[in-house]
Parts: sequence; C-alpha cells; structure tokens
Amino acid sequence: MQPKELVSFVTTDIVALTRGRSVPASALPAALAKGVGWVPANLSLTPFDEIASPNPFGSSGDLRLMPDPATGVRVEGLGGRTPFHIYHSDIENLDGTPWMGCVRSMLKAAVADLEALGLRVVSAFEQEFQILGASWPAAPSFGLAAQRRADPFGPLLMAALEEADCDPECFLPEYGKDQFEIVCGPADALRAADRAVTIREITRELAATMGWHASFCPKTDPNGVGNGVHIHLSLTDLQGNPVTFDANRPGRLSEKAGAFAAGIVRHMAALTALAAPSVVSYQRLKPHNWAASWTTLGEKDREATLRICPTSERPGYDPSRAFNMEFRAADATASPHLSLAMLIRAGIEGIKAGLETPPLISGDPDEMTEAQRESLGIRRLPTSLPEALAAIEADKVVCGWLDPVFLDCWMGMRQKEMEIVADLDDVALCRRYAEVY
Repeated sequence: MQPKELVSFVTTDIVALTRGRSVPASALPAALAKGVGWVPANLSLTPFDEIASPNPFGSSGDLRLMPDPATGVRVEGLGGRTPFHIYHSDIENLDGTPWMGCVRSMLKAAVADLEALGLRVVSAFEQEFQILGASWPAAPSFGLAAQRRADPFGPLLMAALEEADCDPECFLPEYGKDQFEIVCGPADALRAADRAVTIREITRELAATMGWHASFCPKTDPNGVGNGVHIHLSLTDLQGNPVTFDANRPGRLSEKAGAFAAGIVRHMAALTALAAPSVVSYQRLKPHNWAASWTTLGEKDREATLRICPTSERPGYDPSRAFNMEFRAADATASPHLSLAMLIRAGIEGIKAGLETPPLISGDPDEMTEAQRESLGIRRLPTSLPEALAAIEADKVVCGWLDPVFLDCWMGMRQKEMEIVADLDDVALCRRYAEVY
C-alpha cells in the first residue's frame, strides 16, 4: 500500500508550537477554499499539552483554520519520509473575520497600521539551535570540523530550505556545544515570520531523519550557551526604498528609524516578556551571556537588547539597504508572528510620539552606578517569568495592543506553565523544555 500524501494547514500558537490539521493532497483545491475546523481552547494549551483551566473558552466555540494560498511549502526527500507539505494559516471566526487569538492576523494588522504611516518593515530571523542525541567527537567552536562532523546535515538543510523558498544565506557551527545557526535573507514582515516557522520545522524534521533532536530551546543546559532568535528589522517606504539609514544622525539611524527604536526601548520590558515568554527563557537572559539583560540600544554590541548592526566600511559601499537593527531578547518559545507584531506596534508608538533616538549605550550597565543607569534610562529586563508577567501588566500601552480576552488567556496559560514546572531544578527544567522545543 502506498502512503497518501497529506497537506497540513498549520498555525504557530502563543507557545510557538506549530499545530494544525491535515488533508489529502488530492483534496487540496477544495480544502484551500474551505479550510479546516479549529477550537478556541487550543489557545490555552501550555507547552506541555495541558490546557489551562479556567480559560476564557472552555469546551465551547468553533473556528476555521484558513490556509494562505501564497504560503505553500513542499519539500521532498527528507530521509525517505513523505513530502513535508504545509500551508501557513489564519484562524478565522465562522463569518470569515480574523479571530482575536490569531497571532498571524495580529501581525497583518500591525503591518497595515505601519503602512498607513507610509512605512514597511523588512525583517529576517536568525535562529540558533542545538543537535541533541548525536555521538561525535568534540570540535572547536565556529570550526569547520564542527560543521563537517555533522555532514551531510548542513548541505541537506540548506537544500531543503531553498526548496521551501526560505532564502537560506548561511549555516554555521556556533559557540555552544553542538550548536548551529541558520540565517535567511530579509523579506516582508509576514513572510519573515512564516519563514521562521518553516525553518524550525524543516530543521527538526531533517535532524529526526538522522536520529537526532534539533532543539531551539533557549537553554538546554543551565551551564551551557543559550539559543536565541535575533529579529532583524529595517524600514522602507511603500515603494521599497530604504529609509533606516542616515549617516549624519546618532547611530546612523534616520529620524523615523530612531523614533521606531525609541518606541521599542520605551516598552522593552513588556516586549521581552512576550518575546521570551517561558520559564526557561530567563535561564538565558543574564548579563555577560551575549544575550539581552538591560533596556539598551547599542552599536555593534551583542549584549545590547536592540543592536544597530554593522555594515561594510569599504570605500564606495552604500550601506543604506543592508543597514538594520536587531532585537536580541527573543527566543523560540515565542510566536515569531506575535514577537514581530509587538515590535512593530512599539515602533509605531515611537513614530507617532515623535520620540528622539535613545542614548547609544557603550560599556557594561552592570558596572554603572544606579544613578548613571537612571540618567540613561537603563532598566533591568525581567529576570523571571513572574517578573515578565508583572512587566506586561504594568505597561498599559502594550496591554492595549492585545484583545483583553487574548491577554487573559495568555496570562492564564503562563500561570499554568509555571505550576507544571515549579518543582523542577535548573537541569530538569532545561531538559523538560528541550524535549518540547
């Protein structure tokens, strides 16, 4: 008996797990038009497959998971498996309107509001992950040997991502044990977030065909290096012309880009809570870990939460199209769509308020006095999930970007997540999340 090819209509939810339903590929034309059923209470699922209770939905309600026809991904030849075939989907009410809990629709709405100001975001996600379960000799960080010992994983991954239209640019062994990073090219905001999901799922699928587990968990070992998701952002006008760069302004950020950055810095604590939303996230966000820990904008500084990325300084080079900022607090326990939507919302606030470019921070905030940090507007990011939840509740502007029912659901689900892992020590905590992510 030959297997029947299935096509999965997927959504990546608020715990960043890709879920969905599948139909026979032969039924795809009709299924694209009508979608598949979905359940509101799925939004309350924790990473550990327990539905938080009480939640706003209970057992009632019905929705539709509607595939976006432009997002089809089909990759063949992954370890002899049937084709990897998915469509990214929106969650809709039965009348066809966007459901308030659909993070992909939230990103679309944020993009539309930014376009009303004459601007678009171009984005790319850098994602770090570790291979667990492989037995190979030690190899130097960033070393060619570290890449070659995993061969043909890297070449196969790049080929699969190219087939999936993810525009893969770079695959590299990273600093951590058995850690790698995959970098893709920039795209419009919605495509960038969809690509981030596709990259994770194809990476996991390919690793599984080799008997490994590719984990994007923020920390797989409390004493090891963390895995981040670095969200790159730049601005264009509606014609696609770059408008982020101005060589004569602080940090080379244009007036609009500086205001966009200022909005992010102003709301950075709450944004971090949404972009690094799990208990294990705060194993990673510690000073001197090349990860975010303060509300800072910096140039070429990998400890800055919002980093202005370097460009070539060769004579005659025009940096305007490559020039971008990088939000470094996010990780793969967060929905890419929600993280990017909230960054855009913060940028919009900054532009509407006409905020000035924040101070460019150089030096270690840990070594500054409290008065020095206060004068520069530097505050510590949340250091735990309870602090993160408090940061969101304290930021009424950020709360206003989210439907109250959605926010209630998000908070309740995170409280349940904390209950589930409350008795785990750091080693067991990292292991538990690494199994999921």
